[in-house]
Amino acid sequence: MNFGRLKPLFLLTLFLIGLAAPSWAYAQIEGLPALKLITNPDGTQEYSVTLQVLLLMTAFTFIPAMLMMMTSFTRIVIVFAILRQAIGLQQSPSNQIIIGLSLFLTFFIMAPVFKEANETAIQPYLEEKMPLQEAFDIGIKPLRTFMLAQTRSEDINVFVRLADEEGKYESVETVPLNILLPAFVTSELKTAFQIGFMIFIPFLIIDMVVASVLMAMGMMMLSPMIISLPFKIMLFVMVDGWLLIMGTLAASFGL
Repeated sequence: MNFGRLKPLFLLTLFLIGLAAPSWAYAQIEGLPALKLITNPDGTQEYSVTLQVLLLMTAFTFIPAMLMMMTSFTRIVIVFAILRQAIGLQQSPSNQIIIGLSLFLTFFIMAPVFKEANETAIQPYLEEKMPLQEAFDIGIKPLRTFMLAQTRSEDINVFVRLADEEGKYESVETVPLNILLPAFVTSELKTAFQIGFMIFIPFLIIDMVVASVLMAMGMMMLSPMIISLPFKIMLFVMVDGWLLIMGTLAASFGL
């Protein structure tokens, strides 16, 4: 069999299938009564429940980004990473443990915000007492309040100026999410590095003292990190460092 002559026919068949596929898929969607746009008597429109669930399932892919951008997770994970670096440990605690601690502490800090959003928006929507758009507008208010409380006004002003919308908003409460989100993340990064700097100082002093003692003893070939690491771990354990760090992080959010 001559496959060279069948190749153009095969490519033509694939091309025709590609042209027909969108029309066939659209016809199948049109034939599904669950996927439809409902027009209310007052002129407003809303999607069917099945289509709303489909949109929500698609939105779930953005949950990691939302978790990092709209909660306390960013500040916490950066502080824990700086703490590990300050102590001088490379792999302990591991990245999985740091992320796990950050997640659980984030849920603890954000519990009042999530509870309010659930009571005012999620549950009424699941009980079909309000449409999806209204539930989103109400549910985002607790998160906006949390982000505004942690965001510096100068950071908001910078992004308002970058968006060329100066003088458009009467107060920071009216700033849209596309400006509030980057301003919030910028403020969180600055706060996280400020806390990390304060954590780094006592460990840095221990390193300097140990290095000076070794140099005075003429033991310059011995790495100061080998000697200072046990002392830093002992200091961190004696002051109950993990509880102190977690309490400080929770207090930094006003808890």
